Amino acid sequence: MQNWLSRMLIAPSFILLLLWMIVPLSMTVYFSTIRYNLLYPGEHNFIGWMNFEFFYTDDAFWPAVGNTLFLVAMVLVCTVVLGVLLAVALDKPFFGRGIARILLISPFFIMPTVNALLWKNMMMHPVYGVLAWLWESVGLEPVDWLAEFPLGSIIAMISWQWMPFALLIFITSLQSMDHEQKEAAVLDGATGFQVFRYLTLPHLARPIAWS
Repeated sequence: MQNWLSRMLIAPSFILLLLWMIVPLSMTVYFSTIRYNLLYPGEHNFIGWMNFEFFYTDDAFWPAVGNTLFLVAMVLVCTVVLGVLLAVALDKPFFGRGIARILLISPFFIMPTVNALLWKNMMMHPVYGVLAWLWESVGLEPVDWLAEFPLGSIIAMISWQWMPFALLIFITSLQSMDHEQKEAAVLDGATGFQVFRYLTLPHLARPIAWS
């Protein structure tokens, strides 16, 4: 009886989440099997798998797949590594830690479109961007990042926006860690790197896998 009641209580959320995932997926599959012109939204023809055949035979398909896989891998590496390092730094008490947490988490609340415009016009612009100013301040020629390093620029943009999500997970996990164990290790002569390697990192293994 108790199991049945608990399932009934979570059923509305589960059904809503299922619909939230299935409806867009079904529409994506449907639109992938028709010829659809945005100039004439009322007209569409069912063409089956011809759209997929077009992609497979396109010369740019496999390079695009490779770039996408590389992009995903690098974003994961950047977000996890930076998230772990920042979470360990924020786990130690220091003046202004609350403000630092807010500033580091704030990029997660920025819309992707705004994020792209922010990096394009304020950070990576070759004339009046922040990076151009830094380059000129040390006597170097400003770089047009989006033109010369497009994939690296996109990796930086996406990593900057999604790193706070990993940071939140790691901070929450570190709060549940036994600090007495860390203090005992320090008293036994363990260095900061050894504490991180043998205590902190194994404790973060599960959230890192989830990320």
